[in-house]
Amino acid sequence: MRTEKRKVARVILLDPDDRILLMHGFEPADPASTWWFTPGGGVEGDETREEAALRELTEETGITDVELGPLLWQRMCSFPFDGCRWDQDEWYFLARTRQTDTDTSGQTGLEQRSVAGLRWWTSAELSAARETVYPTRLAELLRTLLDEGPPRTPLVLDPEIA
Repeated sequence: MRTEKRKVARVILLDPDDRILLMHGFEPADPASTWWFTPGGGVEGDETREEAALRELTEETGITDVELGPLLWQRMCSFPFDGCRWDQDEWYFLARTRQTDTDTSGQTGLEQRSVAGLRWWTSAELSAARETVYPTRLAELLRTLLDEGPPRTPLVLDPEIA
């Protein structure tokens, strides 16, 4: 299995009601293996992480009316997906939008084969979820963010290796 190392920008996108937008992903070879995750993806060329965050958000969700905020969290993760091992250095940015309608027509071929849909979640819904969500502490992190605001300096999350 080949390994792909990537710098990744992810978005904690909140609507006016403080709901977070998550994507419902699955392993293309095993559609029963599902999870929820934040929009975002790999940095391309010489773009900044902020530029990558906004580009990926547009491609994956169709949402373009976004105010990108501060860097919240950083984490290293490694996982198998679509016949590859992905080693990712992920940065999570806060973003706000009033645009809640989504459009997935800009997704890549791999995303079209591995994303079942998008959903806005309240903090309470996320805390009560029995499904797998990445990063694994997202419900707790979101609650803290909503209660206390963004951290003064980005939090470094525990690495996740699957």
